[in-house]
Amino acid sequence: MNIEGQYLNLLQDILDNGVEKQDRTGTGTISVFGRQIRHKMKDGFPLLTTKKMYWKGIVTELLWFLRGDTNIKWLLENGNEIWVGDAYKNYLKQKELMGISGMDRVSFMKKIVSDDSFANKWGNLGPVYGKQWRSWKRPSTRDEKIVEPGIYHKYIDQIANLINDLKTNPDSRRLMVNAWNVGELDQMTLPPCHYGFQVYTRELTFEERRDLMVQYTNDNNLLPIGYNVPFGEESKRKYLEVCNSYNIPTRAISLMWNQRSCDLFLGIPFNIASYGLLLEIIAKEVNMVPLELIGNLGDVHLYNNHIEQAKEQMTREPFELPTLKIINGLDIVNIKDGTQDRFERFEAHIENYQSHPTIKAPLSN
Repeated sequence: MNIEGQYLNLLQDILDNGVEKQDRTGTGTISVFGRQIRHKMKDGFPLLTTKKMYWKGIVTELLWFLRGDTNIKWLLENGNEIWVGDAYKNYLKQKELMGISGMDRVSFMKKIVSDDSFANKWGNLGPVYGKQWRSWKRPSTRDEKIVEPGIYHKYIDQIANLINDLKTNPDSRRLMVNAWNVGELDQMTLPPCHYGFQVYTRELTFEERRDLMVQYTNDNNLLPIGYNVPFGEESKRKYLEVCNSYNIPTRAISLMWNQRSCDLFLGIPFNIASYGLLLEIIAKEVNMVPLELIGNLGDVHLYNNHIEQAKEQMTREPFELPTLKIINGLDIVNIKDGTQDRFERFEAHIENYQSHPTIKAPLSN
């Protein structure tokens, strides 16, 4: 069963087996615990079709994470409002404590974009995903403090380390990125829902590399004459030399993410596509083939004001999944300096995407 079938089954699972639970937003949920979804990337890009998905928002949020950014200003400049609710809620709370009336949400967003000092004060969400992915803070050692007086912390770029390890030690069991920094949770506007991911690679078989070569050459009319005959050991060796000359990948890569809190109607479809895109971006960066996407889901819930929308979605027949084409990749290691042209060059297009209409539902902050 492909990812969309698994997702629709999860909706049914909650309706059949969910228990009522209260939550921090006051909305209320029905919830189950401990589920897993798996998707083979060769079956299509995991962008759900039973409702229209916000592709631009998925892309810009992931780029925001990879930038190491934690301020909503860049998101708003790129037309993405998905984190505004958390920043605006914090702004109103602080204004209330001061005994001052805050501005309305639209004015707040405009002020974030137009006023850097206001954005610095009210647009920052604390050390959320991007900060932890790119600048995890650790205490300096005693020796470091002696050598560099006044420097009390060093920072770990987990994404850069991951890319380096994939290139130099791809069989490592430590290919992980973590966002759950216990020492900084109280500084975050919202602790991470999807709190970490791990990648896994393996060598491709000769047959898999041969199939990749055929796909590549079918597009480019480059299949060498004589290499499409039955393969003995010598012809295999020669064929692999040709594969290497065309930089055909030698390894496949899978990604598994872990999520503690799973808003099944609004959040999980977004998360599935986001981690699918991250897998594709990393695979392109290290010249590997995306293989499998896996999600380990903790508290999987439907908000009470999403139940009717979920029932409507379940009546819809899925379309075939679309395909993803990355035209220009990212220099992942170096994009965190915020250089704009690196993002402007990035192109990731969804092709052959056919979907049912959007189903609107309120976001609980």
